[in-house]
Amino acid sequence: MAIRKLILLLNETSAGKAALDAALDAARIWNAHLTVLHVRVDARDVAPLAGEGLSGAMIEDMMVATEKESATRAHDVRLLFDHAVALHGVSLGEARAGEVATANFVSVAGREEEILAQQARLADIAVIPHPEAGQDVSSSDALHAVLFDSGRPVLLAPAVAPPSIGRRICVGWNGTAESSAAVQAAIPWMKRAEVVRILTSDDYQRRGPGAADLAAYLALHDIGAEIATFRPIDKSVGAGLLGAARDFGADMLSMGAYSHSRLRQLILGGVTRHILENADLPVLMSR
Repeated sequence: MAIRKLILLLNETSAGKAALDAALDAARIWNAHLTVLHVRVDARDVAPLAGEGLSGAMIEDMMVATEKESATRAHDVRLLFDHAVALHGVSLGEARAGEVATANFVSVAGREEEILAQQARLADIAVIPHPEAGQDVSSSDALHAVLFDSGRPVLLAPAVAPPSIGRRICVGWNGTAESSAAVQAAIPWMKRAEVVRILTSDDYQRRGPGAADLAAYLALHDIGAEIATFRPIDKSVGAGLLGAARDFGADMLSMGAYSHSRLRQLILGGVTRHILENADLPVLMSR
């Protein structure tokens, strides 16, 4: 199935700009429609956070200041969007059923993670900016809302916009339902790719089909895939997986997310957490 609609959560950070560039590139590859979503802080959410001891007038002043700051940020993000769309030669407007790449900008007030998860349910891919340097990946409510509450795959954009997307694809395979969902999301990309490599490791494999089984399945989709084994780096499977993708010169990594529970990964670490924090290439994730 071709990619027809993407949705991007956009903020005014440098990572947001890189994600916008990557999302527009993906839209051009597929002649798809990109909805760029900016979620403003709802000033009404400030009141419960104000606490006791503040007068009604003080709370009202806080709400007015919040609305003003939110409007300024939305304006800056819209300028960023307009500039990037013009630079990439993407048309403004509604989707045109695969004729040309199009994009529109939506700014709404509310809770970021709730709105994004809901809107992503009618998109083929949700694009999420890479966590900022020093940011705890566990704080990315938007990322986890899409993974756990939209039913759609996530394309995690790198902190720096890549020169290409989806020409050389690596598939991190461990036999789980999550990695199977990621393969399904990546099949349209793999059909267009120049080369596909399945990355497997005894330290990564769980109970389920092996890499050879996956290669046979992809062959039924007319996708030729080579198999390569990787080793953990400093006992980290995630580092080994990323290292193998870099050695291959991959410009996309497809993998399942949170085969172990999210809580276990956040406390003990895990492959998903390492990839989220350290990936420097586009990562297509599903759960």
